[in-house]
Amino acid sequence: MAAASKPLVILTGPTAVGKTRLSIRLAKEIGGEIISADSMQVYRGMDIGSAKITREEMQGIPHYLIDVLEPWEEFHVVKFQKMAREAMETVWSHGRIPILAGGTGFYIQAVLYDIDFTDTQEDASYRRELEALAEKEGPEVLHRMLQEADPDSAAQIHENNVKRVIRALEFYRDTGKPISKHNEQERQKASPYCFAYFVLNDARSRIYENIDRRVDEMMDQGLLQEVEGLKARGCTRSMVSMQGLGYKEILDYLDGKTTLQEAVRILKRDTRHFAKRQLTWFKRERDVIWLNKQDFDYREERILSSMKNTLQEKGILTESE
Repeated sequence: MAAASKPLVILTGPTAVGKTRLSIRLAKEIGGEIISADSMQVYRGMDIGSAKITREEMQGIPHYLIDVLEPWEEFHVVKFQKMAREAMETVWSHGRIPILAGGTGFYIQAVLYDIDFTDTQEDASYRRELEALAEKEGPEVLHRMLQEADPDSAAQIHENNVKRVIRALEFYRDTGKPISKHNEQERQKASPYCFAYFVLNDARSRIYENIDRRVDEMMDQGLLQEVEGLKARGCTRSMVSMQGLGYKEILDYLDGKTTLQEAVRILKRDTRHFAKRQLTWFKRERDVIWLNKQDFDYREERILSSMKNTLQEKGILTESE
């Protein structure tokens, strides 16, 4: 099958908007298999804080890129891109449609437009140097370095996202040019796939309410004990996995830097900020199809019907499917 004829469906949106349940229903409707576009769900043992889908919730739908790495293993966009491509080939070989579902916009962009990352060299020593600097003096030090080298990237990447800040600094060191300019050029590329790019959205107030409720549920489900277990296994703040929302905040409590009540407050606040940044990212992307839940009276079957109509119009589904 030629690349241009290969189908790809993307279902994304801000955290806590309801992507997981909708992705399962969509997969059942169109004969799809799901590839996780999430930077945290790849890690084993990081279930509660990442809001990882359970086996029961999967309802028999195959999922890829979940529970494939240990928390101390490195994960970044280049590795994700490679693993996602392999998973897509597997799904196509089954005669089914890959559904890239999750909220990490940069990862989705890397796959959808086949972004080229070959300009950079793997330099583990420089990365370790930057990681050590962030551990010793705080992530804001790296962010200031990025502000000087690439102001556009600094404006787009939160200082606590150490992984992406380091990635941008590495690119600038290797190529002498800002990664923001490179990404903008790559974003203009045509996708090699026959795709539909759906963004599920809701009123901001409802998303924020869902986030606050989800954090409370995570605490009830044992997020504190999950992070305690990871710390006991040797996981530290310097690891990429432990810089994720839900983990760094609870780790700060366990390290005596804050109270548990304050850690939960910060987690809710930062997750709301994260959702806002996700929406900003998706609004910048071209080719997206917005699914505002209020436009469908919050009826999932109406959202699914609209998605299927779009997939038929794009030739991803036939009228009979």
